Amino acid sequence: MAAPSSNDEHGLAGRRVVVTAGGTREPIDPVRYLGNRSSGKMGNALARAAAHAGADVTLITTVEPPRDAAVHVVRVETAASMARALEDALPDASVLLMAAAVADYRPVRVSHDKIKKSAGALILELEPTVDILTSVRDADYRGSLFVVGFAAETSDLLANAQKKVREKGLDLIVLNDVSRGDIAMGSDANEVTIIDGDGVVEEVHRAPKDEVAREILRLVMQRMR
Repeated sequence: MAAPSSNDEHGLAGRRVVVTAGGTREPIDPVRYLGNRSSGKMGNALARAAAHAGADVTLITTVEPPRDAAVHVVRVETAASMARALEDALPDASVLLMAAAVADYRPVRVSHDKIKKSAGALILELEPTVDILTSVRDADYRGSLFVVGFAAETSDLLANAQKKVREKGLDLIVLNDVSRGDIAMGSDANEVTIIDGDGVVEEVHRAPKDEVAREILRLVMQRMR
């Protein structure tokens, strides 16, 4: 891991950074939802790191935000509500750090009442959620926005991450192997490979998420300079 540069402490001063965190929750009925294991810890760490670097930070999150960082917090729950919050936040932003684990599918129908247990099988019909990064890729403001995606994978790690870089038009993607228990979702540590359109940029060995976040921000600032 590279040593912090003296330019990094306030390297994002005057810039707006938008961070997403946590896993979206797609309702089934008033008490149940489809979700995932994302804790939001990586997104919170990125928000802290960006604020420390002098940025004006907006954190769009489904979980509790960090209490030790000066960030503007927008609470959301579903993929659709996260997409709407990003539509409001991104037009005047310089950086998007898309750390949230956005659900790929949601129930076609949401029951107004709690679904009661019965002896038979319960079948849910699902439909795709909004593809947030594709929407960002096609937006008018994309040319002035540095976009970092995240890929939590369990197999074919590099191939899946590189495909996402190409299809979503990302500047960087942060890949981690969530099949590993020591860096799985909810862990306080992470180990990532940072990739651009040409391949691997840097490998960040296992470290606390705050350290990993600072390294990601260091690369972002380096690329933007």
